[in-house]
Amino acid sequence: MTLSNRVAIIGGGPAGLMAAQTLAQAGIAVDLYDSMPSVGRKFLLAGKGGLNLTHSEPFATFVQRYGDRQPQISPLLAQFTPQMLRNWASELGIATFVGSSGRIFPVEMKAAPLLRAWLRQLRQLGVRFHTRHRWCGWNAQQQVRFITPAGEKTVTADVLILALGGGSWAKLGSDGTWIPFLTEKKVAVAPLQPANCGFEVAWSDYFRHRFAATPLKSLVLSFSATDGKQYQQRGELMLTATGVEGSLIYAFSAALRETINATGKADIYLDLCPDRSLAQLGKALTQAAGSQSLANQLRRVANLTGAKAALLREVLSIDAFKQPEKLAQTIKALPLCLIKPRPLDEAISSAGGVSFSAMNQHLMLNALPGVFCAGEMLDWEAPTGGYLLTACFASGKAVGLNALAWLSQGK
Repeated sequence: MTLSNRVAIIGGGPAGLMAAQTLAQAGIAVDLYDSMPSVGRKFLLAGKGGLNLTHSEPFATFVQRYGDRQPQISPLLAQFTPQMLRNWASELGIATFVGSSGRIFPVEMKAAPLLRAWLRQLRQLGVRFHTRHRWCGWNAQQQVRFITPAGEKTVTADVLILALGGGSWAKLGSDGTWIPFLTEKKVAVAPLQPANCGFEVAWSDYFRHRFAATPLKSLVLSFSATDGKQYQQRGELMLTATGVEGSLIYAFSAALRETINATGKADIYLDLCPDRSLAQLGKALTQAAGSQSLANQLRRVANLTGAKAALLREVLSIDAFKQPEKLAQTIKALPLCLIKPRPLDEAISSAGGVSFSAMNQHLMLNALPGVFCAGEMLDWEAPTGGYLLTACFASGKAVGLNALAWLSQGK
């Protein structure tokens, strides 16, 4: 392998940058292209409220977060584990810590210091950055085409690595416009869908206007998927003008989305008072009935005020409020019907993308030898909590190593 080998990487997110680092450290000339004026824009946004880099839970538990794609993602993570990711950040001068939830953050909490240190290292390694270069497929000579402020530009490389992201946050470059260029080459691409997203609920006008942007804390959400799998988790969610969002919803977003795709809706149940049993609530409400106002009953017996109390009014009739047993049952399992996910561009991430069946075990496209894919543009998804970023880093590391091996074989 010599410096005459040239690699073009399209996409300046964590996957593309990690692939660039892996190759440049091996002495390969790397040119990285991105459609935005600067690289790492979605990465910076991810760290706006505190960069959740990865998670500290045991590896066997960690890999289960990738659901049906665990068989494909696990080998990538085995090559670049969460601990290896922490070590990598440390080598860049970025110390990390484990939060109370097990999530891992940089000590400074922000993404910008890490990205600055990383880009400085990449430039020292010789990586050349080309921003405002929008990929638009190949020409008749199979050269890579870009649209730039100066017009069209073509590039020839020994290896092409695509790390173009999914379809969420189009304004930051993840817009899915790469799909037609691959499908016309007979590459199988699963439709992009919202992941880690909010869902719509048909609120009354009063509830929508009065309680939008209100957090609901200390809840247990329960849900039965179409395959019979039962989901239950305690946490928080946010009421919105259109429905619900937040970590408790994001945790189940894949199953909720697929249930809606299959049946047209998803029914979830909220335990508004998880620290009291149904029997305790029923008894207390029966004893309080008639002796005080309903608002006082809910406040004193179940600590329900504001949005939680209003949710009961959204789903119960006036007569039902007069039935302590029915009221207690609804407090413990308030039904909400989710109609559809919010639009893809609002989602934290996307599901769908390049099918693993379209690639070999080295993430190289079967139809296009020498073209590798990495990151969120692959057909996988994961919940928030550091899982998304970790797999993006790991897939970038993997394609960097795989591209090196392919070049070393004289391909």
